[in-house]
Amino acid sequence: MASHRRPKQPSRARVTVLTATAAAAVALTSQAAHADPKPTKEQVKAKVDKLYEQAEVATEKYNGAKEKQEQLQEQVEDLQDKVARGQEELNEMRNGLGAMASAQYRNGGIDPSMQLLLSSDPDNYLERASALDQLTSKQAAALQKIAEKQRTQQQQRTEAKEKLGELAETRKTLGEKKEQIKGKLAKAQELLNSLTAKEREALEAKERANRNNERVNLGNDVPESQRAAVALSAAQTKIGAPYVWGATGPSSFDCSGLTSWAYAQAGVSLDRTSEAQANNGVRIGQSQLKPGDLVFFYGDLHHVGLYAGNGQVLHAPKPGANVRYESINNMPFQFGVRI
Repeated sequence: MASHRRPKQPSRARVTVLTATAAAAVALTSQAAHADPKPTKEQVKAKVDKLYEQAEVATEKYNGAKEKQEQLQEQVEDLQDKVARGQEELNEMRNGLGAMASAQYRNGGIDPSMQLLLSSDPDNYLERASALDQLTSKQAAALQKIAEKQRTQQQQRTEAKEKLGELAETRKTLGEKKEQIKGKLAKAQELLNSLTAKEREALEAKERANRNNERVNLGNDVPESQRAAVALSAAQTKIGAPYVWGATGPSSFDCSGLTSWAYAQAGVSLDRTSEAQANNGVRIGQSQLKPGDLVFFYGDLHHVGLYAGNGQVLHAPKPGANVRYESINNMPFQFGVRI
């Protein structure tokens, strides 16, 4: 006799699992279809250049904080030295006052009228009384000096304490900027590592081509001053030196490190950061530039170089690049400064 059993149906739980699995597979397939394609070599370079620019902005902030730290450290040490010397002087003044008090006790330990009655020599008493009066006057003057010295000491201690607090805050900022720079450079390196060997080689070849431009045509313009000529000549000897953030030479530089080092060879001291160097001389327009003038780029003035002539700038460009000539039109020019 034939069986009339109904075929076994899959359980509801099993259907649910199978449906969820299928849905997940469809979703993954959809995501893969809509995933961003791998960035091109040019796109990676653009992102890396942007990170390098951001790192340079942070570098100039770092340079400013480092300069401030050095200045504050010097001020704190000077104040602490003054406090120490002042304490020695205060101790000497107090010792002098003690000697006066002892002399006063010896010369005037009893009532003046009794001294006169007991004195066998009135003339000698009068001389001693006069000396005692002078001693008391000196004592009063010494007390006043001690009080003034104590006030000065307190002011210097308070100022030193405030400077130490400012120094601690500056060191904190310095550390933050340092980590920010390292983070930007690490991210840039990560992007570069995502390229194929062939793509990296192409970018490196282009960078090498930019480095090998010592014979660029600089035209016939001459520097406006001897110091500008010396500064430019000094910088030209550093073509090919690597950009290193925070570096001021002589073997590596950041942008403001190169300009400050170059002008130092001419006996001119520039401020440490590009933003500060913008106020170290007279501002001029692009048509007025002469070789050796400083040139500033970007709205926040985070990049500076030396004008070399014929529309060329000699500068430390960015992390991963070397000191080189480059067209002034490759960056957003702001103004020049004649030192």
